[in-house]
Amino acid sequence: MSPVLGIAGYVLREALSRKFILAFIVGITLVLTVVALSLRIEVVDGALAASRLFGEELRTSIRSVDVALRPVYRAAAFLVFYGGILFGIVACSDFAPSLMSPGRIEHLLALPVQRWQLLTGTFLGVMTLALGGTLYGTTGLVLIFGVKAGYWTAGPFIAGLLACVGFAAVYAVMLTTATLVRSAALCAAAGFVFLVGGVIAGYRQKLMPFFEEGIGRNAFSAVTLVLPRLSALAMAGGDIAASAPLEVRSLGLLLLGVLVFGFGALALGFWRFDGKDY
Repeated sequence: MSPVLGIAGYVLREALSRKFILAFIVGITLVLTVVALSLRIEVVDGALAASRLFGEELRTSIRSVDVALRPVYRAAAFLVFYGGILFGIVACSDFAPSLMSPGRIEHLLALPVQRWQLLTGTFLGVMTLALGGTLYGTTGLVLIFGVKAGYWTAGPFIAGLLACVGFAAVYAVMLTTATLVRSAALCAAAGFVFLVGGVIAGYRQKLMPFFEEGIGRNAFSAVTLVLPRLSALAMAGGDIAASAPLEVRSLGLLLLGVLVFGFGALALGFWRFDGKDY
């Protein structure tokens, strides 16, 4: 078995031993159950005649189902994107520091495993958890709205994959931070800071006029140019989930920028980890 896959399996077993996977599944299932039991949709000839959420009527005008559910799918995509990343930051912040804890890291490095394989396996294991949880949640939403409204779309799946791309960039920063300081709190703080920075970077053009011309505006422009545009990625995911036209100019370039940032952060972590003595 490949050492990378072996380390990834080790991370998954670690998550299972901490009841992380069970808590993850139970939490998502509870949210889906609440949505399924509280949402009532009345469809007449492919049009939404009435809908109720927690017993409150949402709107009474008759509209096409796909148009009526756009705000719901868009809100669900935002919840998956931001809620999933925040949950991943908190829940996965301890995996890399624990693997690099005194005693354990010496044992792992004594095995026939190269250092880059150790980091790659850790990253792959965490992303497997993120992808599994995202697909489970989005599949539940698709089934709920498909059964209740008779409207089936693959948009939420694609939006969930975009959320995983965003989390990959954030976790790359967290993993690199773990090679500098073996602290779960600092890893989580780094992830949160870059999440906020990525949200701001998506609105850099709108925020630039608020800075006076000079050093402040140039510094803001330089920093936000490097950061991944996570808020723009979230907007694209919301548009795809709602089957609405994309507001971003190029989704391909947006994804490329996020992936380049993530690979750059990982490369920095590989370089730092390879030259560190334990």
